[in-house]
Amino acid sequence: MNRYPAWKYAIIVVALLIAALYTLPNFFGEAPAVQVSSSKSTIKVDSTTLAKVEQALKDASIAADAITLEGSSIKARFGDTDTQLKAKDAIQKALSPDANDPAYVVALNLLSRSPAWLTSLHAFPMYLGLDLRGGVHFMLQVDMQAALTKRTESLAGDIRLSLREKNIRHGGISRNGQTIEIRLRDSATLASTKALIQDQFADLQTVDAPDGAEYKLTASIKPEAARRIQDQALKQNIVTLHNRINELGVAEPVIQQQGIDRIVVQLPGVQDTAKAKDILGRTATLEMRLVDDSAEARAAANNTGAVPFGDERFFERNGQAVIVKKQVILTGESLTDAQPGFDSQNQQPKVDLTVDAKGGRIMRDTSRENIKKRMAILLFEKGKGEVLTAPVIQGELGNRFQISGSMSVVEANDLALLLRAGSLAAPMEIIEERTIGPTLGADNISKGFHSVSWGFVVIVAFMAAYYMLFGLFSGLALAVNLLLLVAVLSMLQATLTLPGMAAMALALGMAIDSNVLINERVREELRSGASPQAAIHAGYERAWATILDSNISTLIAGLALLAFGSGPVRGFAVVHCIGILTSMFSAVFFSRGLVNLWYGRQKKLKSVSIGTVWRPAASGAVAAK
Repeated sequence: MNRYPAWKYAIIVVALLIAALYTLPNFFGEAPAVQVSSSKSTIKVDSTTLAKVEQALKDASIAADAITLEGSSIKARFGDTDTQLKAKDAIQKALSPDANDPAYVVALNLLSRSPAWLTSLHAFPMYLGLDLRGGVHFMLQVDMQAALTKRTESLAGDIRLSLREKNIRHGGISRNGQTIEIRLRDSATLASTKALIQDQFADLQTVDAPDGAEYKLTASIKPEAARRIQDQALKQNIVTLHNRINELGVAEPVIQQQGIDRIVVQLPGVQDTAKAKDILGRTATLEMRLVDDSAEARAAANNTGAVPFGDERFFERNGQAVIVKKQVILTGESLTDAQPGFDSQNQQPKVDLTVDAKGGRIMRDTSRENIKKRMAILLFEKGKGEVLTAPVIQGELGNRFQISGSMSVVEANDLALLLRAGSLAAPMEIIEERTIGPTLGADNISKGFHSVSWGFVVIVAFMAAYYMLFGLFSGLALAVNLLLLVAVLSMLQATLTLPGMAAMALALGMAIDSNVLINERVREELRSGASPQAAIHAGYERAWATILDSNISTLIAGLALLAFGSGPVRGFAVVHCIGILTSMFSAVFFSRGLVNLWYGRQKKLKSVSIGTVWRPAASGAVAAK
């Protein structure tokens, strides 16, 4: 009756082993480390950079516990903070000799001390949130009106070009705030213009009115189109912020939208607020210029001559010098889209560019006059320009053209990303700034750990005193629930915050409810005169429906918090929901396995250790054991 088959015990053992394995990394702590990442969009961190870091440490006689290349950054782990600071200085001096123009960001960081065999099994510790690890918090306000104004300016140029192509005469086109005003001479021209805008510019709505002897047509962006433009600007800013924050070496940054025009940025582990503000507020601009291929320019590129008057020298990512003319043909403001793809003729990687009407007209005129010449696309960051690519103009270009040549798929994707999200779509300002020190974070961790630990101890002590051996079984089940909860959070690489630790403490109190229901059901069966084996079986079977109902109700509330909450509320909800699921496994499946293992094989069981069983019908209390 009360026996588990072998496969159920196998499930329990496997679950416990996996949980212990993925919980283990959280006990090794963190080691001081130095992280190296690129400070410029055109510079890559690769195996060559790794070799430079290793050589710099070797020259400085500094021994690192481990040096690894992970994604687009290099992480070197050390035994103490003194070695960490010396290593940072040595690496920074070797990689960025020019302090005014650093090519790499060398940041202090903390890495897990987990052994390599655990890391190879993808067993990593939980991330710690801002309130536990310390760091900086920013609230950014996005200027949505600037995004709409920029879009209106672009649409005004597109309308001007379309009217010219259709040979529709007008008395002038001007932008007034976020509206476009078109002056027209007669009603026929007015009708033609309205039809063109309705056909080609679905985002615009028009209103016309007489203006003396002429007509004035006012076009404005539709409300639904304005919301879409604002949403796209916000998302592009978030993408750009992600790209920039990677340079700081933050383990788990939080960058999320709040409301319709705000972005919350939380950087755990970062204490240098000035550096973070510099990274977030950086401006990147794109320029397109013609390459000077004259003999004097080629000599200047080879460092055998001076740069000709009216030219400038820039460098490609491979270090090759390119001499370009100072005259700017087009800027990144005219670029509306950049997508990677493959050339239909030779199946080579390419990047498709789309510019606005004004940019298309400029590109058409420039390319017609400079076929078979090179055009350089430059990226400017912190006042320093670098050549992203310098392709040859193969034919007349327009609003849409492509860049192709000797580039890989990865390079095409990177170039498209740089062109598309190299700068912010709309300006932002910091309206809230908060710094949390590491000491406060460590204090929060200590308090949270003590609250969970003492809560666990008190619950187990009460259960053991009140339910005897069944109370100890409940305590073991509670310990398994905590083990499973930490393991699942570690597997998901969730960020643990102070509200998450509060949810963990709450999960312990809620998880024990299931065992209380089971134990009281068993007592009830014993009071009714059932045999111990029958009481155990009926207690678990009849308590299951109540446990399932109560946990589902609580889970629905947790999912509502997860769906509609934000920030700390979501952190609380994640731990809360996972704790409910793990408690159903530990309180029912695991605890019954313990009871079956202890009592299930006793054929002539006369009593069970479940505390005092009160029988109201009798004159007194009868102890079950």
